[in-house]
Amino acid sequence: MNLYIALNEWLTEPGNGIIRHMGRENIREGIGESEVYLDFIESVSRAAKVDRPVILVGERGSGKELAARRLHFLSRRWQGPLVTVNLASLPESLIETELFGYESGAFTGARGTRKGRFEEAEGGTLFLDEIGLVPLSVQEKILRTVEYGTYERVGSSETRHADVRIVSATNADLPLLAKQGKFKEDLLDRLSFEVLFVPPLRGRGRDIMLLANHFAARMATECHLPDVPYFSPEGERKLMEYSWPGNIRELKNTVERAVYRSRSQVIDEIEFNPFSSPFRKLPQTEDEDADILSTWDLADYPHVHGDIDAAFFRRALDRSGGNQRRAAESLGITYDQFRGIYRKLKDRIRPVPQEE
Repeated sequence: MNLYIALNEWLTEPGNGIIRHMGRENIREGIGESEVYLDFIESVSRAAKVDRPVILVGERGSGKELAARRLHFLSRRWQGPLVTVNLASLPESLIETELFGYESGAFTGARGTRKGRFEEAEGGTLFLDEIGLVPLSVQEKILRTVEYGTYERVGSSETRHADVRIVSATNADLPLLAKQGKFKEDLLDRLSFEVLFVPPLRGRGRDIMLLANHFAARMATECHLPDVPYFSPEGERKLMEYSWPGNIRELKNTVERAVYRSRSQVIDEIEFNPFSSPFRKLPQTEDEDADILSTWDLADYPHVHGDIDAAFFRRALDRSGGNQRRAAESLGITYDQFRGIYRKLKDRIRPVPQEE
């Protein structure tokens, strides 16, 4: 049995008490059988057993929160609370009170006492998402809490004890922020007992289709479709060749949209950019043409046409990471057409390293 299957069966077994904390479907989104993903899961399982801070580093949508949940539920604290704080959603002025709570009258509008997230996570795990956004003044207070296990609510002198494991996540370069004086080096040292890098989806090979088929089956159920849809060879090729800058979150949205729009059981059409206007290729009106051409002479056509093509090709290559096939697809032309135009304009197109 593959490790990912065994782990998910254990996590969703009612006797292990996981279902009451998180949905069965959520945990099963963390599936994969690629070597890089299984190595990552093994690292998470190993780190979960040691009651020390962990930093998860990964791109947006790559599954950092899901990894944090695994760290918690595979640790000795699994019966305690798992409290998540998305620091990106909080104004800097509220981060301290959110984490440490406050006493009545601590500031204007503080009517009553409120617990902070450290207090709510007592005996469990506190997941700090986007840790790089914490202001320096609050970093100092977090450092004291990590070092001495004590803190005070805002507006209070009463010392409270914290029995909390901190798991942090970021897509920022924390060592660079520390060198720039934007992140306390002492805090970085204390939080980074272990640093785990979440693999991006584009580096996980066939896991892309494993997840895509999973999301497609779920969406088919939600749409009450009689049969589970599947991707044609062309549809699979598109999914496998795309770079997935938004990782699993983007894949989920893309697949669900494809299932929802498909009129047959076989999915061939994949829309990666839902904001791509269907009217962008419509011809302009005569007045609009006159307005555009007013700044040029007709003799300028060869030069201007080439500038426009070069600009489009540069942007398409930038977005595809230099992959000419994906660039051609994004422009709505064939690879042969792309190569033909590229050869003519290559001196006017900024070179971009090409992926194999």
